Amino acid sequence: MLSVTLISFLFFTGLVAVLTWYFTRNDDHESSSGYFLGGRSLTFPLIAGSLLLTNLSTEQMVGLNGAAFTDGLCVMVWEVVAVIALVLMAWFFLPRFLKSGVSTLPEYLEIRFDHQTQVITNLIFLLAYVGILLPIILYTGATGMMGILDVPSMLGGLAESIDLDPKTLSLWVIVWGVGIIGSIYALFGGLRTVAVSDTLNGIGLLVGGLMITIFALSMLGGDGGMSAGATQLFEEQKERFNSVGGEKSSVPFGAIFSGIFLLNLFYWTTNQQIIQRTFGASSLAEGQKGVLLTGALKLLGPMYLVVPGMIAYSIFAGDDIKPDQAYGLLVNKVLPPYLTGFFAAAMIGAILSSFNSALNSSCTLFSLGLYKNVFNKNADEASVVRSGKVFGWIVAIVAMAIAPLLANTTSIFGYLQKMNGMYFIPIFAVVLVGMVTKRVPAFAAKLALLMGFIVIATGYFVPPFDKIVASLHEFHFLGLVFSWLVIMQLVIGEIWPRETEFVQQDVGAVNMTPWRYAIPVGLVLIVIVISIYATFADFTVLDL
Repeated sequence: MLSVTLISFLFFTGLVAVLTWYFTRNDDHESSSGYFLGGRSLTFPLIAGSLLLTNLSTEQMVGLNGAAFTDGLCVMVWEVVAVIALVLMAWFFLPRFLKSGVSTLPEYLEIRFDHQTQVITNLIFLLAYVGILLPIILYTGATGMMGILDVPSMLGGLAESIDLDPKTLSLWVIVWGVGIIGSIYALFGGLRTVAVSDTLNGIGLLVGGLMITIFALSMLGGDGGMSAGATQLFEEQKERFNSVGGEKSSVPFGAIFSGIFLLNLFYWTTNQQIIQRTFGASSLAEGQKGVLLTGALKLLGPMYLVVPGMIAYSIFAGDDIKPDQAYGLLVNKVLPPYLTGFFAAAMIGAILSSFNSALNSSCTLFSLGLYKNVFNKNADEASVVRSGKVFGWIVAIVAMAIAPLLANTTSIFGYLQKMNGMYFIPIFAVVLVGMVTKRVPAFAAKLALLMGFIVIATGYFVPPFDKIVASLHEFHFLGLVFSWLVIMQLVIGEIWPRETEFVQQDVGAVNMTPWRYAIPVGLVLIVIVISIYATFADFTVLDL
C-alpha cells in the first residue's frame, strides 16, 4: 500500500517538474524584468492559476479546514469576501498599478509619495514574509503531509535510534525538504517558472481537493453514496451550517464589515506576494480577466476549504486531536493509496507554490527596492538578479529554522490572520489614501505606516491594552485602527498638503485598454457571493 502511494506521489511531482522545465526552458532568467515579472508576458490563465494556487496553500487547506472543524460553515467568509476584493482589484487597483509600470507595491508608493516611504514599506514586507508568512507556509505544509502520508510511522525507527520524537523529526525533515526544493524553483526559475508550476499544481490541487469532499461524503453516506452523506452531514450539523458567525465565533458577523473585509482587501489588492502575478500581465485586459477568473474559481472554495473540515468534525469530534490536524487525518482516512500519493503530491505543490511565490516576492522587494535603490544604484541587470538569489537563500534558511518552532500554536489560521493585521492594515491605509487623493504628503504616509504597526502590535501584545482589544474583538480593533490611519492622513493632507497635486503618468509598459466585460462580470460575481451567503444565513445566532 505504501509503495503505491509513493509511486503515485513521485509520478505527479516529477510530471509537474518536467512540464515546468519544458514550458520555461527558453525564458529570459537573466534580466530583472524577465526574472521578477516573467517578461510581462503572463496571459489570463497563467495569472488565474498562479493567483489561485498562491492563495490555495497549506495554511488555507489545513488552517481553514481546521477553523471549519471548530466553527462550522461561517468561516467560509474568508472565501466569499475574497471574491468581492478581487472584483475591486480588477476594477480599481490593477489599472493604477499597470499604468505606472511598477514591479513592486513599494515602487508604486515611491512614485506617489517618496523614496523613504518605499524603503519603509519594503522593510515591513520583508520582515513579515521572513518572520510570519514563510515559516507558516512550511509548518502547515509539514503538518498536512505528516497526516496524509503518516510520515511519523515511516521515520519511527530513525527517530528511535537518535532518541527523538517521530513527530518532531518528521516536522523538521518535511520543512527542510520542501524548503530546499521550493527555493530551487523560485531562485533558479523566476516568476514565470513559478507561475507555470503554480498552474500545473493548481489543477492537481483543485481536482484533489474536490475529490476529498466527494470521497468523504461517500464514506459518511455508506451504501447511500455521496448524496446520503451530504444529507447526514447536514442533519448532524444543522446549527453549524450557518454562514452567520455568532459573537463567540472566530468570525463574528459584524467583523465582516470591519477587519475581515479589510484583511481581504489588502491580501488581494496590495499584498506583494499576490499582486506580483498581475504586474506580469501582458495587458490590462489580460490582467483583469485573470483576476476575475480567480474570483469565479474562489466561489468553489468552500467545497474543499470548509466542507472537509465539517466532515472531519463528524468523524473525529470525539477524538483528542487539534483542529489543524483534522484535514490531514481525513485525507489519510478516505482516500485509497494510489490517490493518497497523488493528493500528497498536489499538497507538496501547494506548499512549494506558496513558499516559492513568497520567496520570489521577497527577492523582488530586496533586489529592486533595496539593493538597486539603496545599496548599489549603479548595479547592472546581472548584479540585481544575483543579489536577489543570494538574499533568497538567506531568507529560505531563516524561514526553515523558524517553521518547526510554531508547533505549539493553537490555531495556525487564527495566528496568521492576527499577525497579518500588523502590516496589512497600515500598508492598505496608505495605498488607498495615495490612490484616492492628490495632496496628501509623504510625511502622512510614513507616519501612518509606523504608527499603525506600533499601535496594532501594542494592542495585541502589551498589557493592559491586549485585554481591551480582546473585549472589542481583534477584527473590530483592526477596523478602528484603519479608520484612524485614513482620517489622520486626510487631516495632515488638509493642514500640510503637497506643494503640487500628484498626477499619475502612463509609462506605456503594457496596453491599458480595459476588458470590455470587466464590469458586468464583476457585478455577476458580487451577486453570486451575496446569494450564497444569504442562502445559508441564520441571524438568530446574533444577540439582537
